[in-house]
Amino acid sequence: MKKTIAMAALAVAVSFGAISCKKKVSDADLQTQATTVVVSNPNASVEVKEGVAHLSGTFETQEAKDAMIKQLKAINGVKDVMDMATVAPAAPAAAPVTTQSAVDPAVQQKVQDAVKDIPGVKVEVVNGELTLTGTVSSANARKVKESVDALKVGKVNYNYTVK
Repeated sequence: MKKTIAMAALAVAVSFGAISCKKKVSDADLQTQATTVVVSNPNASVEVKEGVAHLSGTFETQEAKDAMIKQLKAINGVKDVMDMATVAPAAPAAAPVTTQSAVDPAVQQKVQDAVKDIPGVKVEVVNGELTLTGTVSSANARKVKESVDALKVGKVNYNYTVK
């Protein structure tokens, strides 16, 4: 009977010893495995300390971040995952692009008023510049130039034909 109790005690002692001698996974091995998982997101990184994975960086969506945390927790030997990562804010919807003439409408109106009594002259905006087109006599061409220059509106292209 003493022999049986002694053998049982020895078996229990050996089993506890075997459990305590169980191989512990090193942080370096865990770091390698965790880095392999995180490499799928170039904006994220992970550092393993004492079996705890510290996840940082930026993820496009909350779902992507949650999936990464789940994968890290699945690594054998990782005790926990500390979430220090952020989710990037959604990009604002692009505003519609509106094109606007480089010529102030008030300036364009002044020039139109200055040449309204001269037949054959049109005031247009071409390629963002104020342009005078049409067909005028040489006397009227001089009047147009003097009238528009007196307004001091800046650059004006005189693309009319003088006959």
